Amino acid sequence: MRRLGLEGHFGGLAAHLDGVFGADGVFAHDRLRFVDFLDDVEDLLEKVAWQEGVGKEVADGFEEYILQHYRG
Repeated sequence: MRRLGLEGHFGGLAAHLDGVFGADGVFAHDRLRFVDFLDDVEDLLEKVAWQEGVGKEVADGFEEYILQHYRG
């Protein structure tokens, strides 16, 4: 992110993700519902889009896309 000049956009992302994934990289469903996680990520993407001067519509549909394409 630093190389792209976007590190300022993701200041709270690491803190938000702390504890969401286990040491093995598997999502910790007992700590947070996956759909709530996706909603939070979509909100973060919308903020980045706004800060970059594009409409938040760019990030709209992220949650639905992930659920449709990676449902197990």
